[in-house]
Amino acid sequence: MHTPNPKSKKNTVVRLPERGHYDRETIYQIVDEALIGHVGFVIDGQPMVIPTLIARDGDNLLLHGSSASRMMRHIATGEPVCITVTHTDALVLARSAFHHSVNYRSAMLFGKGDKIEDLEEKMRLTALFMERLIPQRWDDSRIPNEKELKATMIVRIAIEQASAKIRNAGVKDDQEDLDLPYWAGILPLQTVYGPPIKDEALPDHIPVPDYVLSYGR
Repeated sequence: MHTPNPKSKKNTVVRLPERGHYDRETIYQIVDEALIGHVGFVIDGQPMVIPTLIARDGDNLLLHGSSASRMMRHIATGEPVCITVTHTDALVLARSAFHHSVNYRSAMLFGKGDKIEDLEEKMRLTALFMERLIPQRWDDSRIPNEKELKATMIVRIAIEQASAKIRNAGVKDDQEDLDLPYWAGILPLQTVYGPPIKDEALPDHIPVPDYVLSYGR
C-alpha cells in the first residue's frame, strides 16, 4: 500500500475493532482467495456496487471488463473506488437467536483506477487474469487477437489503503443461556469444484487436462 501509515479514519474497523487487520499478508491472502470482488463507485451522485472478476498484481488490484462497460470507463478516469471481498467460513448457531452469527473473512480496499494502454502490458495482465482463474490455462488456449484486446479494458487500481475484518470464533451465548436445551455449535461452509463437464461440441478424442481434473476431483 502506497503509504507509510496505512491505517486511517477511512479504513479503520470501528464496529468490533478487535476483528480488524491492517497487514498486507492478511489482506492479500483474503483477496487472492476470491475470484469475485464487489466494486463500489459513484456516478452522478448515484452509488453503485457491481460484482466482477478481480486479480491482484503486487500492490495493485486489477479489473477486467468490456471497453463499453460504464463501470470500467468511469473507473479508468481515476475516480475513487472501494472494492470488497468476503468469504463465509461457517454458520455459528447459538442457543439464543440474538447470538447467532457467521464466521467470515473480508477485505476492503480503496484506490483510484488507471487504464492500461500498453499492449504488451495488457497482454501480460490478461494472462495473469487467466492464470488467476485457473493455473496453466493460458498456455492451453488461444491468446487474444488484436480485436479482442481492443474490446477488453483492464484497469489497474493502486491499493492506497485497505483493511480486513475476520471472525473466527465459536458460540458467544450469555452465561444464563448455557443450560437451555438447544443445540449450539459451528456449521462449516466450503466451496468445492464439481467434476468437469465437457462442451457439447468438443471432440471425444480431446482429454480433460490434468490441471482441470485436479480441481474437479
